Amino acid sequence: MLAPLAGFTDLAFRTVCAQLGAEYSVTEMISAKAVMMNNRKTLGLAKTAALPTAIQLFGAEEDAIAYASEFFSQGGLSTGEVVAIDLNMGCPMHKIVSNGEGSALLKDLKKAEKVIGAAVKASKLPVTVKIRAGWDKNSINAEEAARVAEAAGAVAITLHARTKEQLYSGYADHSITERVVKAVNIPVIGNGDIKSAEDVKKLADMGCAAFMIGRGAVGDPWIFARIAAALEGREFTEPTVAERVSLALKHLNMAVEDKGEHVAVPEARKHLAAYVSGFPGAAAVRAEINSLTSAADIANLLERTASEAR
Repeated sequence: MLAPLAGFTDLAFRTVCAQLGAEYSVTEMISAKAVMMNNRKTLGLAKTAALPTAIQLFGAEEDAIAYASEFFSQGGLSTGEVVAIDLNMGCPMHKIVSNGEGSALLKDLKKAEKVIGAAVKASKLPVTVKIRAGWDKNSINAEEAARVAEAAGAVAITLHARTKEQLYSGYADHSITERVVKAVNIPVIGNGDIKSAEDVKKLADMGCAAFMIGRGAVGDPWIFARIAAALEGREFTEPTVAERVSLALKHLNMAVEDKGEHVAVPEARKHLAAYVSGFPGAAAVRAEINSLTSAADIANLLERTASEAR
């Protein structure tokens, strides 16, 4: 499944990943309070691609979580198959945790239990929860947090096996994932440093029910097809430069259609820069991508790059 990478996993990216084998996705995290206030920009994050999708909410106020869970579970503004409400209790960013949200809830499991319970009571869909290993290396409490979530009615747990303090650095400690699997009776989804079929196999051997890929898919959405082929014993042919550019252009065009050029181009740059990784002169191409403001100019640059790389 595709992870809910804030600032990355928009409708265009979810669509691309679905076409290359992602079987499930989670939206970027959505503020429950903003939903309750009918913030249109926030509500726009809930657009779903043609694959089963969970709407991820964050918040620490029970009334807001309950409102947003009910709203989305009844089909509020979604455009595809919404199958679950996912609660974010793992975001490590300061602006989130400073409000007692995201990973901060790992420091207050009584509050976390109330928030999860409010979502479960209000939602007409199953509720899942995403957590981290703990706040820091001295307060690893993923097992306890998972048990609290299960007791509150969550039907599955996703564990990003890093602490809040690690942010996205260092390595995910999947020995913690294995302990969480043993601690609860609900499915556990492994997340963190999943880059290959071998990584998936290791987590499967630990008892993980599913596997969430985040940064590994940026610029390389073929990761889903590549892993599926390896697990099924099939050959996988790596995309050519032309195929990579073709998908990058498709990705850009979908983003422009969804958001308009003014918004889509700046947001898509990080994806487009990743698509050209490994190309001849990639550093110069990335620099030029980041300087262009027109989708047509970026398309011309990518097409020229593909032509020169043949």
